[in-house]
Amino acid sequence: MELDLLGNGARLDRVMPVNLSVKNAPDDLVERLRERARRNHRSLQGELMAIIEEAVHPTRKLSPMGFWEENQKFGIETPSEAAELIRKDRDRGHRDRETD
Repeated sequence: MELDLLGNGARLDRVMPVNLSVKNAPDDLVERLRERARRNHRSLQGELMAIIEEAVHPTRKLSPMGFWEENQKFGIETPSEAAELIRKDRDRGHRDRETD
């Protein structure tokens, strides 16, 4: 969909969200999805979005050396610095998910 917001002929592409539905999902599958959502502190909707996002944008696999090189970018020198960074990221993620 294109919009002419300024009335000057300039076009802005607008992406409209799409609703997806799954019909006739087996009860045991739904229960396993609900349990997975609970473990990840997400709503069922949030868990399904995470699964879909991972499917279309899979995380890349790193070799041990690649992992080491990626982590060096953070400037972390001790395990306690790494733990602090992980705690902050985890806590921020839990606050973001509470709105689901």
